[in-house]
Amino acid sequence: QVQLVESGGGSVQAGGSLRLSCAASGFTYRRSCMGWFRQASGKEREGIAVICFSDFWTHYASYADSVQGRFTLSQETTQSRMYLQMSGLEPEDTAMYYCAAAPSRTDLRGRVFDGSEYTYWGQGTQVTVST
Repeated sequence: QVQLVESGGGSVQAGGSLRLSCAASGFTYRRSCMGWFRQASGKEREGIAVICFSDFWTHYASYADSVQGRFTLSQETTQSRMYLQMSGLEPEDTAMYYCAAAPSRTDLRGRVFDGSEYTYWGQGTQVTVST
């Protein structure tokens, strides 16, 4: 049974930082693509950061332009846990943040931010950035 559990959301002032965590279970973490998506109220879901493992040792990460340089992916593969370090937060970053998994997918280049490519989703964690 695949499970994705996010944590780490909260409220922060503009310019601040948060670290989101996604604990994954029920599939082979290092044979998958894992991503962070967000959805602000009244807006469409947006893919913002994705990591894909092409084999046990090799992976690549992709970032949306809206977060490039401010957000950073990291992971603890032994614990199947993925993190999203968010710095320089802006009010426009306010959204529900979701962890998503595409088990057994190792290359989503060209469509890494297409939510339909991901089979499993977490329950989400809210991030609110105030001025």
